[in-house]
Amino acid sequence: MSFDRDHVLRTTADLLSRRATATTEEVARAAGVSRATLNRHFPGREALVRALEDLGIAECEAALEASRPEDGPAEEAVHRLVRALEPCASLLAFLYSENQLFEGEEQNAGWSRIDDRLTSLFRRGQESGAFRIDLSATWLTEALYGLLAAGSWSVTEGRVARNDISHMIAELLLGGAVRREAS
Repeated sequence: MSFDRDHVLRTTADLLSRRATATTEEVARAAGVSRATLNRHFPGREALVRALEDLGIAECEAALEASRPEDGPAEEAVHRLVRALEPCASLLAFLYSENQLFEGEEQNAGWSRIDDRLTSLFRRGQESGAFRIDLSATWLTEALYGLLAAGSWSVTEGRVARNDISHMIAELLLGGAVRREAS
């Protein structure tokens, strides 16, 4: 029987996004492989988390390509982007909680590429006058990550319907990011 790396990673991402402290045995069982097989392909939790990070970066980059954040008004681009990112929100929520991924010199350059594109979108919205300039584009990028993670956790806990989450994330983000005329 061949080892289906993609299946194992997606199953692991699903499990860990719901139960971040799942044991290696639980991960292997959920993926339908033995613990020995899992350890042979991913020798330890860090190797597994790094493989999930690569998957998360690939999915984010694919969502960025599909949503074309450089096209059209920035507000519309944010709506497209959130819809494109929503299917990988649970994986992002798990990765967002894995501090070791964002510390030190071993940080994956993929995050910088993604951050640059997201920040450019928010900066473009600021330059066009659509978004507030008192909130930095970097902060709006972090807020997007945080809202995606919170949205995923809310869906997992049954507090929010999956069909509503993209709209709720984009509306909350834009409601705080849209420039208001001074009264």
